[in-house]
Amino acid sequence: MSRTLNKVMLIGNVGTEPELRHTPGGIPVVTLVLATSETWKDKDGKVRENTDWHNIVAWRGLAEIISKMITKGSRIFIEGSLKNRNIEDKSGNRKFVTEVLADNMLILDAKKRYSNNRNGDYDEVEEESYDNANSDGFSDTHGDLPY
Repeated sequence: MSRTLNKVMLIGNVGTEPELRHTPGGIPVVTLVLATSETWKDKDGKVRENTDWHNIVAWRGLAEIISKMITKGSRIFIEGSLKNRNIEDKSGNRKFVTEVLADNMLILDAKKRYSNNRNGDYDEVEEESYDNANSDGFSDTHGDLPY
């Protein structure tokens, strides 16, 4: 059975400290929550804001980079695919969960911005030259998902 995953790109602020775990086979996986917000003026000219929260999952090398470099409050760009699944909580209730399986990530914090280089290392990028930096950001494939 083939499935099509929806690609998404998000810019937001990290709402939780990234949590790094390892599968029984030793594969690193990190989870975090990303807040994306939109603001607008209503018909009375009053500024309104709406925030959505997204569950982000990253695997392997990208997971390790996120766990080392990202903290709660960091502003990041995430590119990935949507994954829907059913889980059972501690009380035995089934829940429907949507996650973003991250393929690429860029750090957008004003003080320090990083971009990957061809050697797999990351370099600090001057803010002025950021628009000309490698737009691929950090990338890694998530491979076969164990859930």
